[in-house]
Parts: sequence; C-alpha cells; structure tokens
Amino acid sequence: MAFPKGILANLLHIFEMIEEFGPALGNPYTKTLGNGLFEIRAKGKEGIGRSLFCTIKGKKVIILHSFIKKSQKISQNELQLARKRLKEVNK
Repeated sequence: MAFPKGILANLLHIFEMIEEFGPALGNPYTKTLGNGLFEIRAKGKEGIGRSLFCTIKGKKVIILHSFIKKSQKISQNELQLARKRLKEVNK
C-alpha cells in the first residue's frame, strides 16, 4: 500500500527524527505500545497514517505494518499482525 503524498512526507520526517533522537520521541510523533512495539503517528491533509515498528539493538528500525487510520483506536487485527511480525523478527 502506498501512503498519500502528505502523509508520506510527514512519515519520512518522523523517520529522520527517530534516526537522530531514537524511537521514543513521544507525542505527537510516536507512542510506545509495549513489549518493544512502537507506533509512528503521521498526519497529512489526506488523513492519518500509522506505522507500527520495532528496533533491533536500539539502532535499526523495522517497520512491521503500515496503514491508514480509519477509527479512533488501532484495530485488533492491525495490532495482531504487527505483534506476529515482531515475534518473527525476534526469533
């Protein structure tokens, strides 16, 4: 899936900040979801995008799942998919 241009531009900006300052930037950019899972919160005029990610040895960022947010909370399906992929990364 490709993000709309506005959301993608914001997402890339947040990636640059994560590279410089680490994954726990806090609101409004990132949120810790627990057990090594983080959420990137990217807004654009087209809507709100989310990327769920983890880090390896605190340096490498691995995007586990990205989607356009359609409701107030992240759906359980989105979280389950990211957590499944997180387990695969941690093997």
